[in-house]
Amino acid sequence: MTRPDAIPRRAARVLLVDASWRVLMLRGRDPARPDYMYWFTVGGGLDAGETPAQGAVRELFEETGLRAAPEALGEPVFHETVEFPFDGSWYRQEQDFFLLRVDSWQVDFAGFNEIERASVDAHRWWTVAELRATGERYYPPSLPKLLSALAQEEIPC
Repeated sequence: MTRPDAIPRRAARVLLVDASWRVLMLRGRDPARPDYMYWFTVGGGLDAGETPAQGAVRELFEETGLRAAPEALGEPVFHETVEFPFDGSWYRQEQDFFLLRVDSWQVDFAGFNEIERASVDAHRWWTVAELRATGERYYPPSLPKLLSALAQEEIPC
């Protein structure tokens, strides 16, 4: 549903995948609807003048403590435009997703801003099978299909 009052926003997200091909997801809630909980990938809105890759690595560091160079992300692996409510406003967000592989990572929420501290309460590494089987809400809904396709493209060393 396209709303004429939607606030346009550009965002970049990171599919942070570990050696077991699990993706890191954060659990959040909409402050205006505290009972509406969902899982989402690392990332967020771009700052003025940022490229999607620059915004993605900034968000990656702020939300997980992991530092990466924008060049480490390569090209986006997925792009979508979504509309959603958050904290009493309605957004139309164009977002690019980047894939970044790590052996493992201990998530550190120390870089959260005020709204992230108020709305994000957990993290979890999910397998594709777990995402397909869960009754919990997560975004993007096409994530299992996307991860499966990306895993098939991986070339063994």
